[in-house]
Amino acid sequence: MASEREDFGLSGPLHLNSIDWTNAHHRRSVAASLVEGVYILERDRQEKRQESQALAPPWWEFFHFKLIRQLVDDADFCIFGAIYEYKPPSSHCHDSIDRSPHYVIAFRGTITKPDSFSRDFELDIHIIRNGLHQTSRFEIAMQAVRNMVAAVGDSNVWLAGHSLGAAMAMLAGKTMAKTGIFLEAFLFNPPFLSAPIERIKDKKVKHGLRFAGSVITAGLALATKGNSLRSRSEDPFAALSAWTPCLFVNPADHLCSEYVGYFEHRKKMEEIGAGAIERLATQHSLGGLFMSVVGRGAEAAEPLHLLPSANLTVNLTPAQDFKQAHGIHQWWGPEVHLKCNLYKYK
Repeated sequence: MASEREDFGLSGPLHLNSIDWTNAHHRRSVAASLVEGVYILERDRQEKRQESQALAPPWWEFFHFKLIRQLVDDADFCIFGAIYEYKPPSSHCHDSIDRSPHYVIAFRGTITKPDSFSRDFELDIHIIRNGLHQTSRFEIAMQAVRNMVAAVGDSNVWLAGHSLGAAMAMLAGKTMAKTGIFLEAFLFNPPFLSAPIERIKDKKVKHGLRFAGSVITAGLALATKGNSLRSRSEDPFAALSAWTPCLFVNPADHLCSEYVGYFEHRKKMEEIGAGAIERLATQHSLGGLFMSVVGRGAEAAEPLHLLPSANLTVNLTPAQDFKQAHGIHQWWGPEVHLKCNLYKYK
């Protein structure tokens, strides 16, 4: 039995009957809807909903996209991603279309249904262990991204993902950025693995904990990697800093809310003259440094969730519960209260 949330006619952004690609709300809403389309593609497969019974197509067809490929996991054969092509009517405004994507590669997050949960949960564990790059699902995704960029050019491709899918899109984007290719990316509720400092209400306590954490992290980084850090002619974070993905987080979602403090703290450290400490600390995690000490440094040297730059959007609309705060549906509502900040690594 399909839920109302799967039905575009009941839950989709029907108010966006004309897309202005220069409008940030429109771009965000379409990207989120295309990610939802991947969720419903997999649910259609699980429920054996085909042709007229399928609920997924309206999630992209409403915005004049065409599904050109499904990305399928080689372990359980679930659909985890999709490649869409934008096919606007000839009557559409060409000034707006210039800002549109030609192709969008979208990745869904974890589905808590028996047919896919086991494999999805396995990937979630890989994120915690910082091993997503070693999975076959990511290899399939990365090859799809490389092939599409090679075929149509980097300016024509967007990445989008939610939760586990946001981690996939982030890793793909970082991998391409290291080669000088900067893809536009929309990352909804990306996981940030850290102590839940952002949930502390007292701002002084919160800042004190973050300051202490930065000093300890920077000190450990120098102690464990001092020689390699000093011998590098180029800051690895600086090489990635030109890539500015769009991050969308909810402060009530403890899986991604630490991004708020992560970027705000970096700004505060610059303001008090401790920018050098933070520039070193922000590239490392205590967990990753610990793993390097016990002999697994190569695997844990670069935590997936750490980013040099980002266009961060925070949803300040009160959430009823964690499910709503972590859900993809929040990102296309017309009445959302958003706060946006651009953070560039210096």
